[in-house]
Amino acid sequence: MVRHFLDIHRLSAEDLRAILDDAHARKQAREAWPKGRADADAPAKDRVLAMIFEKNSTRTRFSFDAAIRQLGGSSIIANAGDMQLGRGEPVEDTARVLSRMVDAVMIRANDHEDVERFARVATVPVVNGLTDRSHPCQILADIMTIEEARGPIAGKTIAWVGDGNNVCHSFMHAAPKLGFHLQVACPAEYHPDLRDLAIGGNSVTLTADPREAVAGADVVVTDTWVSMGDQDYEDRLEAFDGYGVDDTLMGAANAHAVFLHCLPAHRGEEVTDEVIDGPRSLVWDEAENRIHAQKAVLAWCFAGSEP
Repeated sequence: MVRHFLDIHRLSAEDLRAILDDAHARKQAREAWPKGRADADAPAKDRVLAMIFEKNSTRTRFSFDAAIRQLGGSSIIANAGDMQLGRGEPVEDTARVLSRMVDAVMIRANDHEDVERFARVATVPVVNGLTDRSHPCQILADIMTIEEARGPIAGKTIAWVGDGNNVCHSFMHAAPKLGFHLQVACPAEYHPDLRDLAIGGNSVTLTADPREAVAGADVVVTDTWVSMGDQDYEDRLEAFDGYGVDDTLMGAANAHAVFLHCLPAHRGEEVTDEVIDGPRSLVWDEAENRIHAQKAVLAWCFAGSEP
């Protein structure tokens, strides 16, 4: 059976916990190693990862490339516009062909349904590197970062301030699986998808008041208010007025609260320089941890799939 990594809510709590534990262990085992050296067990030895990008990328591109190399494998990177996908080839046909050429495929896509369609016919693992609906790899890196700094995620309170977007959705997916509470503050017109809110269930609280969401939080998280493909920049800036994370808002959280942002950041909009560059910010650890979290995802996929 092929193991895909498409959304956090599809995983069992046990598998999700095992992936996170493996990410922690792999990072610790590499301390002070050169970044290009393969892990001792090299679980991806002789394996090839294809990476398909429909959206621009810095962290996803570099972290997945580093991840497969550190697992002992190699990668092939392509922009969708350079492939026959860009000329209208059906997603399913591309999936069938690549399944015969590589050992796994990571896709950073516009439409979530395209990744679902790809995975339905692929005979190798497919990893969701980001879609309009979810960003599961990012949330694994975020949780890993929180646990490094503040211990087990279970019982923690995370405040999400801003757009109810794909990253917010994946936090919602993770909350009931890992036993933390998510307090989401966003304008009514930019609320999370109701399907994803339902997945979060009682583990998620929704409000329009940033201070209410941040009160008692152990972690404060935000993201850009205008994502790739959004055409309503001015409307969004107006709607999100008052949702910027600054020292005053951070002061409403617990005294030990930390700050996360998946990047890229629009400084002066969703976050101030004082917060993102301040002592409570873990965004650079968070960015690095994309490598380690994704290594654990790929190792999990390979371990459960026939070579």
